[in-house]
Amino acid sequence: MTFDLQHLIAFNAIVSSGSLGRAADALNVTQPALSRTIRRLEEQAGAPLFARHSKGMQLTDVGRALLPHAVLLQRESEHANEDIKAMLGFAKGTIRVGAVGSIACLVLPLAIGSICKKWPSLQVQVIEGVWDRLANALASHEIDLALGVDVDIEDTDEIMAVKDCRWEDTSYVVAGWRHPLRKKPMLTLADTLQERWAILPKGTGPFEHMKKVFVRQQLPLPNVVVETRSVTVLKSLIGRSGFLGWMPEPMYDAEQKAGLIDALDIPGASDRRTLTAFHRKAGILPGPSIKLLEELRLLTVPPAHGAQRRA
Repeated sequence: MTFDLQHLIAFNAIVSSGSLGRAADALNVTQPALSRTIRRLEEQAGAPLFARHSKGMQLTDVGRALLPHAVLLQRESEHANEDIKAMLGFAKGTIRVGAVGSIACLVLPLAIGSICKKWPSLQVQVIEGVWDRLANALASHEIDLALGVDVDIEDTDEIMAVKDCRWEDTSYVVAGWRHPLRKKPMLTLADTLQERWAILPKGTGPFEHMKKVFVRQQLPLPNVVVETRSVTVLKSLIGRSGFLGWMPEPMYDAEQKAGLIDALDIPGASDRRTLTAFHRKAGILPGPSIKLLEELRLLTVPPAHGAQRRA
């Protein structure tokens, strides 16, 4: 069967809004007209797509099966329309990308700056977050590219890594410039155990990365007092409130230059990680995102030996 795109758009609007009335308002149509559209779609599908009740509309099993396909077809239509208009000079293309903190702080801004010089008509939408947030945004078509940590993440039915676009950074135990541990000679990782720590939550890549370093030195986890997903809060706690943290160097580059945060000189208290780009398996990557991916490939050429700041 061949579905009508306008029917699918109406279906997606009801799913997003949760009610016929709100979906009709969003689409600027009347409720009776929207009801007729959904009835025609249900007739085509051969089964009800929604269970109607007083508090709104819920998807049936058939509706849930249709949803990912309906979202994909609508997004692909929007991308095709956007790409064609951008090529003809009638509209601006849009790059929709998500990135973990360290990439959002350095590599991504460099790529965006270069892109916008080469193609001034492009617009960019960026979200920052840990991997679970980015994976959900990618699967739901909120973004078209996700830049994250390749910690042996296996490709899923929905998401795959871009194998030729990957790079590395190094994470360290970091502290404010006035932290008392900076005065301690022959500092070891064990000396940090009783200090107050602030870090991204358990289960996130940075937390597990930090845990790996302590396990490697046969040490228990440190005294994590604050867990937060806010990079801004983390930097403030470390730079201004005496907490220790675990960060990749690009994430605190500006604070390091400003004399607020830097790595502690602790032998063996650093670790490298690989980062890469991810996209959806289904559908076609929009033209503007392809341009960003090409720019990232240029920026992430492996550095020459000796470029690493610390051993």
